[in-house]
Amino acid sequence: MAHLLGAEQLRVEYPTRVVLDGVTVGIGDGDRIGVVGRNGDGKSTLLRILAGKQEPDGGRVTRRRGVTLGMLDQGDELATGRTVLDTVVGGRPEHEWAGDRNVRDVLAGLIADIPGDTLVDDLSGGQRRRVALAALLSQEWDIVVLDEPTNHLDIGGVAWLAEHLKRRWPAGQGALLVVTHDRWFLDEVSLDTWEVHDRIVEPFEGGYAAYVLQRMERDRQAATMEAKRQNLMKKELAWLRRGAPARTAKPKFRIEAANALIADVPELRNPIELAQMATARLGKDVIDLLDVSVSYGDRQILHDIEWRIAPGERTGILGVNGAGKSTLLKLIDGSLAPTTGRVKRGKTVVVATLDQQLGDLSAVEHERVSAVIATKRTSYVAGDKELTPGQLLERLGFTSAQLSTPIKDLSGGQKRRLQLLLILLDEPNVLIMDEPTNDMDTDMLAAIEDLLDSWPGTLIVVSHDRYLLERVTDQQFAVLPGSDGVGRLRHLPGGVDEYLRFAAASAGSVSDAGRATVASVTSAGGASGASSSGSAGAGSAAPAAAALSLGGAERRNAEKELASIERRIAKLQGEIDRLHVALAEHDTSDYTGIGALHDQVRRLEDQRDELETRWLELGELLG
Repeated sequence: MAHLLGAEQLRVEYPTRVVLDGVTVGIGDGDRIGVVGRNGDGKSTLLRILAGKQEPDGGRVTRRRGVTLGMLDQGDELATGRTVLDTVVGGRPEHEWAGDRNVRDVLAGLIADIPGDTLVDDLSGGQRRRVALAALLSQEWDIVVLDEPTNHLDIGGVAWLAEHLKRRWPAGQGALLVVTHDRWFLDEVSLDTWEVHDRIVEPFEGGYAAYVLQRMERDRQAATMEAKRQNLMKKELAWLRRGAPARTAKPKFRIEAANALIADVPELRNPIELAQMATARLGKDVIDLLDVSVSYGDRQILHDIEWRIAPGERTGILGVNGAGKSTLLKLIDGSLAPTTGRVKRGKTVVVATLDQQLGDLSAVEHERVSAVIATKRTSYVAGDKELTPGQLLERLGFTSAQLSTPIKDLSGGQKRRLQLLLILLDEPNVLIMDEPTNDMDTDMLAAIEDLLDSWPGTLIVVSHDRYLLERVTDQQFAVLPGSDGVGRLRHLPGGVDEYLRFAAASAGSVSDAGRATVASVTSAGGASGASSSGSAGAGSAAPAAAALSLGGAERRNAEKELASIERRIAKLQGEIDRLHVALAEHDTSDYTGIGALHDQVRRLEDQRDELETRWLELGELLG
């Protein structure tokens, strides 16, 4: 593996503390490195030094002659007065960039909705971020350095970026260095992980899942971490090992070691106990949306929404920006009345929202943290434990010294955690979380997820963070446009993967999207781009239209078949579990018997996979 870039004995010191001390790292061809660590520990500083944008106080960075490096910083530095197209393609002739497959792919994947002649000065913050990322990826680099590239990308955009980075270079060529709080993205693109902590950079083999295991093993062997943090990481590892098979395929570690670590870890949540507690707090009725539609003037946003939210329900909401997710949340929290239909609420329902604007803290921004906490409850019950506000603050990463800090002086992540704490101390029984992962590092996300595991109310989460959605919710819905372009609520039995299939069908193939984008960005007024995106959106609702067109008898037959398949899947899974137990207890010297048991398991798993495929097809038909 050819060496591309290296750093020796790096030291970075600020007036109040040393961030990096004696750090030596190297990057070679084929490296795909994810960088994790707590906020403020020096992740972005390390990236800027390696990219040559910041000089270290000590040590040196060397780069092989001829190696090119491109970096996406958090600053989104775009030249003023230039158009989107000029910013992305950099003044290259049209015949040159239009014939470049990589450029077409980037235009279609990131900025298909932005006319090419728009001035970058007129873009929103999220659009500027996407244009900056597109400008970087449209060029050829030996090393690509990305600092929080998933900010302002929806779930589909994050999936596209991961796929683009995986196929950007041939195997064994090029290098990627990325800092992000999106743990699903980290596991998709990284083959190695660097943890920045306590002034050092510690390498781990594998992506995020492998990092969690090795970090747990490190903490267990060293016995330097307190029991609370060890239990938290064990729980995180248990989630990873019980999740999708893809999470355990890429990391290079022994499965036996992982199983031994999590052998005594309970399930993340006890759904029966939580449901009983939620019913006791909420009653049987929570919030029912009955044939609800919402219009703003002549424009209809949502159409015929039918959703009965149950006690203790944990639901993730998916959809592109502008699909109507925020409107749906306003219907639930009561800040918006439907145009038609009605919203029925239980008598004991208390809704709280963790929003993106931190509006709840603006009125007390000059107060100290301790003074604001003193106005709330003196205790909080998490699971079967009673915690004081101080213990909750510690659980969410606050130190005792920060209790006397004015709220306006807290970082964005600290304000977010404090906002969540204040909401929980008010004890709502319906909690809405709108993009809760902003300004959070991976450790704090794990701590918040652990806290939510014991929260017994109804939870509704809107987030582009796929890992968080799959971690804290039990089911997902999507706001998808119908044939008329109006949003409809659709259950996703197949989860995020099913949503991505719908999104891909809506957008069309990458090549078709690329051709539409080329037509869009070369048009004088951008009108053709608008019509292209409109036609793509109109074609997106075929599954929804098919569901609505099912007749009464057809729907009943489909529902019966679905119920039958669910029973057969459960029966097959029980038989597979029984055979796994038999395999574990079987005489290891009886190779013939073990082989026969393995064959039975494979046959049953094949049958189960076929039934699950049919189950998903029926779920799509029934909507």
